Amino acid sequence: MHDLLIVGAGPYGLSIAAHAAAAGLDVRVFGRPMASWRDHMPRGMFLKSEPWASDLSAPDGRFGLAAYCAGAGLRAEHGVPLPVEHFAAYGLWFAAHATPPVDERLIRAVRTVPDGFAVTTTDGETFHGRTVALAVGVVPFAEIPPLVRALGPAHVSHSTDHADLRPLRDKDVTVLGAGQAALETAALLAEQGTRVRVLARAPHVRWNALPPAWQRPWWQSVRAPHSGLGCGWRNWFYAERPGLFRRLPEPARARVCATALGPAGAWWVRDRVEGGRGGAGGPVVRGSGADGAGAGGVEVVTGHRVGAARLVDGLVRLTAHGPDGTAVFETDHVLAATGFRARAHRIDVLEPDVRDRLRTLPDGSPYVSGGFETSWPGLFLAGLPTASSFGPAMRFVQGAGFTAARLVAGVRRRVRRAGDAPLARRDDEGAPLDSGAPTR
Repeated sequence: MHDLLIVGAGPYGLSIAAHAAAAGLDVRVFGRPMASWRDHMPRGMFLKSEPWASDLSAPDGRFGLAAYCAGAGLRAEHGVPLPVEHFAAYGLWFAAHATPPVDERLIRAVRTVPDGFAVTTTDGETFHGRTVALAVGVVPFAEIPPLVRALGPAHVSHSTDHADLRPLRDKDVTVLGAGQAALETAALLAEQGTRVRVLARAPHVRWNALPPAWQRPWWQSVRAPHSGLGCGWRNWFYAERPGLFRRLPEPARARVCATALGPAGAWWVRDRVEGGRGGAGGPVVRGSGADGAGAGGVEVVTGHRVGAARLVDGLVRLTAHGPDGTAVFETDHVLAATGFRARAHRIDVLEPDVRDRLRTLPDGSPYVSGGFETSWPGLFLAGLPTASSFGPAMRFVQGAGFTAARLVAGVRRRVRRAGDAPLARRDDEGAPLDSGAPTR
């Protein structure tokens, strides 16, 4: 019987494993290390976060990204984008030096047993733990608009479905969205010769500015301090005080999570979209708010919402409505870079009798306590599903250190009580939860 079983070996799962092992817990971690970064992002992408804000977390502060890059002869500098491949390699290095050995098998199911949890791998072996931490990343929560989802995977995919964009080289591709994933994917497609357009509801594309210098006059730092989520006191609060963020009223937290750090492109991808390194180009369909096509071959149409999508002679016909009328696009493939929705019902590794009884917040995300424990005793969550509780930092690597320390402390408290009588499910204030009907 292990103290803690960790499902997922990305930045959050590996950080939790490092903290748990240092705390003396009997821990086992499952998953392909850094799978989202290795298997679900096209080669050629860069890390949007600053290198100094992208450390995985170990209790002693060692094994940071800068240490890895120094040993590997790589640049890890403020204002210098880091290739995703380098970040994935850093995660593997961290796993080799800071965590117990990772069992790279995937998990098929997590279910409850009288003394804790049973976790079954895809090849049928079962492990038992007093507690479980789910750090499943973002892929299970990928969001594809229902209007296009019904067209099927041959014609529609999510941005996380592509580690290699070459199969789309000779196609006409329409990318939905106006965030970093949409814009960088479109740039990569254009640079390989794909005819590509970006189609977005937003009235215009927002671009992040080049970050100010790390060393700057004190008064500039006081007015807009650096943080792992960008400059400014608001971003500093989100990045540095997630525990205080959780104390905000629930409506305020929901509003922030729905609006903060919205879709925007990194400064270093702007030239590649608006003009730069070649591409196939193609005729531009303009509507109100259309940004046009850059010399790089990326057609950008903003201010339009897709109202209909259907297959016509093997092509996807999209009808999009804007302030000045309707535009129709025919395309071979729709690539939805439309983000993620961390809803409890999408945690499909959990057996339904557990998943369907989890207490949820109004937005459908799982409730977690101040120690990242769900309403089911001993079941902990990390990463994106906790953003509605602890804020925008949980959407980024930035939140891994806070999560790992808090979650492992919660596990230790739970393990110490493992010899007690079976515990009734309780909320964060200690009130009992109905153990029969689902809590929502």
